[in-house]
Amino acid sequence: MASCCNQYEALLSDCVGLDLTDEKGFICGEILSELGAEIIKVEPPRGQRSRNIGPYWHDEADPEKSLYWFAHNRGKKGITLNVENADGQEIFKRLVKEADIVIESFMPGYMDSLGLGYAVLKKVNQKLVMTAISPFGQTGPYKDYKASDIVLMALGGRLFIEGDPDYPPANISLPQSYLMAGAQAAVATMIAYYHSELSGQGQYCDVSAQQSVAWYLGNIIPLFELEQKVIKRAGAFRVGLSGGVSQRQVWRCKDGFVSFIIIGGQAAKGSRLSFVKWIKDEGMATEAFLNIDWDTYDMNALTQELIERIEKTIGEFFLTKTKAELHQKALEKNILLYPISTPNDLLDYPQLVARDFWANIEHPELGAEITYPGSFFKSSVASGVVQRRAPLIGEHNSEIYRNRLGFSDEDISCLKSSEVI
Repeated sequence: MASCCNQYEALLSDCVGLDLTDEKGFICGEILSELGAEIIKVEPPRGQRSRNIGPYWHDEADPEKSLYWFAHNRGKKGITLNVENADGQEIFKRLVKEADIVIESFMPGYMDSLGLGYAVLKKVNQKLVMTAISPFGQTGPYKDYKASDIVLMALGGRLFIEGDPDYPPANISLPQSYLMAGAQAAVATMIAYYHSELSGQGQYCDVSAQQSVAWYLGNIIPLFELEQKVIKRAGAFRVGLSGGVSQRQVWRCKDGFVSFIIIGGQAAKGSRLSFVKWIKDEGMATEAFLNIDWDTYDMNALTQELIERIEKTIGEFFLTKTKAELHQKALEKNILLYPISTPNDLLDYPQLVARDFWANIEHPELGAEITYPGSFFKSSVASGVVQRRAPLIGEHNSEIYRNRLGFSDEDISCLKSSEVI
């Protein structure tokens, strides 16, 4: 596995960012950090409440051992600063003077109420890019509404298609909406930063989590616009077809699951016929299965009853094979079938290992080394940088306040005792 110590030319190596976000925007700063930016996580003096999101290292509830925090704040430096305090606000402005970007995820108007809104900060640094991530954006009738992940997934249109058709919608297991918003915010911030470097003028980026979810609707909108078809819930393992029927796309096998669907039409004919022949050769094709005209197989002309007869044969066949066996045969026979990997599978996946995807990051405070996903991209001139583990509370106070702002040890001690930092 790759080490986090590999040195790469970083795309954003000259960029400095101040990250005020909570879980609504963590991933934005992490992406920018991986691209080489120096991202300084700014927390309240006793740490952010988001540190109390589990699970925890060895199940020990501790704000310094949150795996959620580890996962979304790696690569950042960390300082403490009370931005609700007048002294803290002045210190923040001094940091802004030397920064390129500020990321925040407070409710609209909060930064303005502190005297730290964009109108003020751009006077401190005209090149500053400020990105705000909020549930519904900074304008509009919903701008002051708070929203959990399930609310944003619902109002963004994604929840409508998740779950079983005979039950209410079911949300995706892990919160997604703010990861989507954070990724969109990172893109917006990079574009604005590039413009600032060219023009000398910063700008304000307003990112709505609801709108970010709507961007991830995949083929839902195009299918309606082109064919006036509304995709409906088909269940976690099924895909909806025309006429209100559905077809299984996730199948259990001997040691896990695979993804497979018999696709109609000419384009997938080779895969379809090869798969049917495989079942026949194994002696597992039922009479109902053999009576299907696989040459002219039309998914949209099937009844649910016929689909279920086909699925019974396929399901019994898959249960006789392992994921590896199914995958290998699919490659040999040119069949559109894919194994569904578990996290353990991915750690040893040959392609990921060959591309040095995994990174081992030291956690001295835990006396352990933890394996993280590594760089999400490679290019001919640069690569992502997995720089360090997530910061401890105030871990880089001395480095930032002493070396960057010129505070003495006495100054830092005084600010700490008065809970400014």
